Amino acid sequence: MTDWSKLSHAYGSAEDIPALLDRIASEPKPELWSDLWSALCHQGSVYSASFAALPWLAGVAGSGDREQTVSALVLAGAIMAGAEQPHGAGDVRARHAAEIESLLVAVNQQLRTPSDRTDYIHLLEAMLGFEGVVGWSEDLAWGLSNEEYEVDCPGCQTGLFIVLGERGFFSTSEDYALSDDDVETSPLLPANPANLDGIGRRLHDIALSDGQHEVAHALTYVFGRATCPDCETEFSVADQVGADWPAAR
Repeated sequence: MTDWSKLSHAYGSAEDIPALLDRIASEPKPELWSDLWSALCHQGSVYSASFAALPWLAGVAGSGDREQTVSALVLAGAIMAGAEQPHGAGDVRARHAAEIESLLVAVNQQLRTPSDRTDYIHLLEAMLGFEGVVGWSEDLAWGLSNEEYEVDCPGCQTGLFIVLGERGFFSTSEDYALSDDDVETSPLLPANPANLDGIGRRLHDIALSDGQHEVAHALTYVFGRATCPDCETEFSVADQVGADWPAAR
């Protein structure tokens, strides 16, 4: 039996978490899920109570309710993406191996189920969180969902937007979203899918096999190359997205 009073979350003692879980179970409103996110995975930070919630999240993920399953999987994936942070919960991957395996089975089932682009991207990221993939388990969905990554040029260190989506596929150092004038851009060069390897090849192939062609197309740019419009340095987009990650992909 979990003694929640001995655990902590973003706002202090986790003794209020069981009541919140009960409320979500009886009335799963989006605002209650938002409260749970805020307590257990506040701006990507995780706590001892975050991992104690994994059995409950795994149960919801296996409930058969699509909307609640996705909510549980995405939160659990975000929690596991922070497993290497200081959190005082010990070796959480060993302690919660059974729940992680259950969550991984559930997320793969949901990935094979038709879903909208946003849900699919977040489920793909959750899968990486359960697998312990460093970096992409935190950054994949942010860039693909928002249709941009922010990176530094490896040549001149200028901050750049890597844009992928409705506005096009380009790099720019200017605030393109707020500018009424034309901004200087450089087109991105997508990777040839046949030449992808590693995590890029795997994610592209998964998205393609799941019928998520738009996501697969965007991934060729994430794992493609960009040119800085300021100094003309060419670089790997993926390498710069992961430049500050603590370990290699």
